[in-house]
Amino acid sequence: MSLSRKEFMLSMLVSTTAFLGACQPAGKAEAPAPKPYLISSTLIRSFTRQELADQFRSVNPALSFLTRYGIKVYKVVYNTQLPDGTSVKASGALIVPDASTAVPMVSQQHGTIQSDTDAPSYFGRGSDAYTGGALFSSLGFILACPDYIGYGESKNLPHLYEHRQSLAQASLDMLRASREFIAQQKSPWNGQLYLTGYSEGGYATMSLQKMLEEEHPDEFNLRASSLGAGAYHKTAFMKHIVNEPTHGIGSYNRLYLWALLTYNQVYGLNRPMSAYLKEPYASQVEKQREGSTISVSLSKTFREDFKRGINEGTDRAFLTAIADNNVHDWKPGIPTRLYHGDADNLVFYFNSKDAYEAMQRRGAKDVELITLKGRNHASAIAEYLLGTYTFFTSQPQ
Repeated sequence: MSLSRKEFMLSMLVSTTAFLGACQPAGKAEAPAPKPYLISSTLIRSFTRQELADQFRSVNPALSFLTRYGIKVYKVVYNTQLPDGTSVKASGALIVPDASTAVPMVSQQHGTIQSDTDAPSYFGRGSDAYTGGALFSSLGFILACPDYIGYGESKNLPHLYEHRQSLAQASLDMLRASREFIAQQKSPWNGQLYLTGYSEGGYATMSLQKMLEEEHPDEFNLRASSLGAGAYHKTAFMKHIVNEPTHGIGSYNRLYLWALLTYNQVYGLNRPMSAYLKEPYASQVEKQREGSTISVSLSKTFREDFKRGINEGTDRAFLTAIADNNVHDWKPGIPTRLYHGDADNLVFYFNSKDAYEAMQRRGAKDVELITLKGRNHASAIAEYLLGTYTFFTSQPQ
């Protein structure tokens, strides 16, 4: 299928950008977050339409024709909570187009970052918000971009990597704070909300969507969700990593270990790394934490007794912690698109396939799996973004 000139130009941009982008233990009641949510808002950047056109022209001359509006970028500080109910301040970027008519809002959850400076609220050149976020806003969307816990205003706290409850809660409370800001500023929002994210952002978006639809179905006018390459089926993912030979790419293994460290902490397992890993890997991860670089298949690093506990189902505490972060098996009620490259060797394709099949079994009416043939985790991004843009703009107004 051929692309229109506009679609081609958008694809050219997104292929050059870095737009990648917790549930409590059972039996513990969730405490309400403080209200109001919005603590403060600070204008950190503004661009005229011409300034945006000039910025995009430096990437590709054709992109200057895409801009429709100038934008204003605000750092928003708001109240949210940790998985144990502790109230904390978090932050994010809110990007508002200079539109004269009301426009939709997109909640865009960012992918994995390992530097605080890449959090959306700094609006640095390496952030999702600066690149794709600015473009999408200039096309006619308000973008709410949460930093998550562990970045921005909450940078002194650990980021709970790939933790369902904390990602969803921080994203939801960013939306609530954004709604309060819009009401105060009388910004032109038409009340419609769309969700999107890629990689960790895809997982965060699925977690947010599930929380909104199941726990707060009447709070927002949720219209559609577009998710890219998220690790939705944590139980299957974990068993694959533990048992199957994988790539041995150190930077990828670092992310798997980060998730292990997060679940070990959040669910009170508090095991030494020697309970999971053989030496010398256990000592390395104990010392370097998520900064560890292990360049062999992780299946070779796990202790045999740990593997038996997983495969025989006897390590119930660990299996329960992992299962608490599954977000693949539920029934979405809004149009939902799952984008995933079938050659993805970081977040394996079966995560989206399993989610699609589970949702179909539950009778979901408008969920589609978009398989990006031959695409890996990085090369799938441009098609995911182009698909997201056309999907959102094709929804009934």
